[in-house]
Amino acid sequence: MKPLTKNNQLSKVIIKGYKSIKECDIELGSLNILIGSNGAGKSNFISFYGMIKKIMELNFQLYVGKHGGPDALLHFGRKNTGTLSSELYFGNNGYIFSMEPTLDNRMMVTSEEFWNHNNGYMKIGHGDFESVVEKISIMPKEYRDIVMMVKKWSVYHFHDTGETSPIKILNPINDNVYLRFDGRNLAAYLYMLKEKFADHYWRIVQTVRLVAPFFGDFFLRPSLANNNMIELEWFEAGQEVPFKAHQFSDGTLRFICLATFLLQPSSLQPDPIIIDEPELGLHPYAIKVLAGLIQSVSTEKQIIISTQSTSLLDEFDAEDIIVVDKAEGKSKFSRVNPDALKEWLNEYSLSELWNKNLLGGRPTR
Repeated sequence: MKPLTKNNQLSKVIIKGYKSIKECDIELGSLNILIGSNGAGKSNFISFYGMIKKIMELNFQLYVGKHGGPDALLHFGRKNTGTLSSELYFGNNGYIFSMEPTLDNRMMVTSEEFWNHNNGYMKIGHGDFESVVEKISIMPKEYRDIVMMVKKWSVYHFHDTGETSPIKILNPINDNVYLRFDGRNLAAYLYMLKEKFADHYWRIVQTVRLVAPFFGDFFLRPSLANNNMIELEWFEAGQEVPFKAHQFSDGTLRFICLATFLLQPSSLQPDPIIIDEPELGLHPYAIKVLAGLIQSVSTEKQIIISTQSTSLLDEFDAEDIIVVDKAEGKSKFSRVNPDALKEWLNEYSLSELWNKNLLGGRPTR
């Protein structure tokens, strides 16, 4: 496992009773690539971070309602699991909570506390329907930093590039504080980068050209009909008539979103960077370029990614891989042991070992 690059990055996660995850206790490094079969629990692990964000934003009950109520969140429902709990450790600090379902189909936070290596536990709440982190008048800086960091978390997935994708329509030009999880404000965000972070913008353009040699540049301007709106337009290399976003292939548009997210200024990126199946619709060469971007960013930011791509898997080291298996309805998470595979890796790639079922992460009954 590659070491973390900052002391306040997420170092260990314990999850109990969440969806397919009856119990998970896993240490995280700077690069964390989750592999496993369909339905093994990769997306549940990824979605958990979105739930934590909602807890910190005091929108937990809205999250519960939108995601099917307590029975959809608890491992096999409330009849089998009475408590959902978690411990998140950020180096020498931690955030710990537990929650239980109520008769009116809500989830009550039965316990909420912070932890510090030197000072022990600081209990902040119990019996509440939302987190009380904002009600604590005097909170140590290290705990406040955890709250602010988690609020910036987002699970990114640029899957929706179809005809009705919000990426392809007019969007508010001032929606540019951060790149949204689905890329819907891509045009506004690129426009902001071009104006304020030109070096990063041109790096994005040049990287897109590696994958799509026909691409010239983006054509970013306020809408002529409404200066408060903007849509994604672009030039083909050597041409003067702009194209619309729907004239990109789905794979090219997804790669543009990924390149923008990974090549934006580090100060604008969340930590960790969480992406669900970034390889969807990408050409093998685009996957190779994507892997290079991920590895480069991981020198500053923590990366958590789920994938089913053998091509993407082969771009990383064995120590980066977390294998997700599922048996008897329970997701199991385990890091690959590079030493145990040393002789195999002299002759085979990681994807070949995965296909041979020497890593795990294959469908089982």
